[in-house]
Amino acid sequence: MRIELIAPSRKEALARSKGLLSLAPPLNLATVAALTPPEVEVSITDENLTTIDFNRAVDLVGITAVTPTAFRAYEIADAFRDRGRKVVLGGIHPTMLPEEASQHADSVVLGEAEGIWHSLIEDFKAGELKSVYRNGIRPSLGALPWPRRDLFAKKGYVFHNTMSTARGCPFSCSFCSVTSFFGHTYRSRPIDEIVQEIDSFDNRRPIFFVDDNIAGNPRRAKQLFSALIPYKIKWVGQASLTLAEDAELLKLAAASGCVGLFIGFESIYPASLASVGKKFTHVDGYEQAVGKIHSHGILIYGSFVFGFDHDDQYVFERTVRFAQKVKLEAAQFNILVPYPGTRVYEDLDRDGRILTKDWSHYHMDTLVFEPRLLSPRTLQEGHKWAWREFYSISSILKRVRMLRPSLSYLALALGLNWNYRRAYRQKS
Repeated sequence: MRIELIAPSRKEALARSKGLLSLAPPLNLATVAALTPPEVEVSITDENLTTIDFNRAVDLVGITAVTPTAFRAYEIADAFRDRGRKVVLGGIHPTMLPEEASQHADSVVLGEAEGIWHSLIEDFKAGELKSVYRNGIRPSLGALPWPRRDLFAKKGYVFHNTMSTARGCPFSCSFCSVTSFFGHTYRSRPIDEIVQEIDSFDNRRPIFFVDDNIAGNPRRAKQLFSALIPYKIKWVGQASLTLAEDAELLKLAAASGCVGLFIGFESIYPASLASVGKKFTHVDGYEQAVGKIHSHGILIYGSFVFGFDHDDQYVFERTVRFAQKVKLEAAQFNILVPYPGTRVYEDLDRDGRILTKDWSHYHMDTLVFEPRLLSPRTLQEGHKWAWREFYSISSILKRVRMLRPSLSYLALALGLNWNYRRAYRQKS
């Protein structure tokens, strides 16, 4: 038996995705591959790097989908089904909209794969594949098999060493689909199993911890960071700004090898943060928190969102000037996306402000809803300006803080500048 697991590219990005580095391989598919019985042959295709072979001789096709890739996932599924292949769809989007997904698949997996995938394989072998597989409980993260990293493409990724140490987030921001998928839970893997897996890596390469919030449980994070110190690794990850409030936690993060963090600031308007339930961070503490993180030699990739109901015409310049003032090494500026399953989506849909449900437009540089205080054109143009201004050469040079970390930072910033400009040239 042969199974093909596929990570689709965004439909509108297909023509321009080749030649651009992809951030990381699809760890979720490698996890599913690891859950597959050993007698079953498995392969992984990441469409961001590789063209899909629709005529490949496989028995079952598994496709993961988030909202921006959903329509492309459906196209792929339909193409395989037209060729007589059985197709399974899973991931955040099918979990949020199973009836829609079921129109393009023989089976839909809702939620996490542990506890489901093995049963699905056995049912398929017996010719009794069910239309829906739902995990009734949140699976334990203990004794998980290591992801099948041997199935990844050897080149094309910024980070090759990727791993997960926890799932979920303790917070519940109304625009984020993490809580919708994982529930309001924060579950962690046993630390001894994490370090065993790290020991198998090539430690010359940095590790990208893909957790949505690696410091979501500060006590557990301190234990993890302490356990990482002897391995002398370098790592990057995602965390909330609350990390800076705990001096011991921040010190341990740096000592464990943390060299960079992706942090969601989201907005510099307190009313916007409050409106989406992000009350655990405070705008008046942003600058001090950034300074604390920088003082430990940790680079920051900040994330900002435009389009909240309290955003006005001044939000673009004020946000960029803040990011420049605190010398963020990198930043991304996004247009708010109301992902299905989130409270933001439900509120906007109820108010009739959703402009389209063509999921191929649901990515962070396209407007799909009616803003409250901004015209659509002002929001789109302000978003473009923020990227262009922050990644201008003069802005990059102003944010250089000190020589050694700036060499890596300068390469990162110039790379983001080039990728952004190339993508927009090809899009326009």
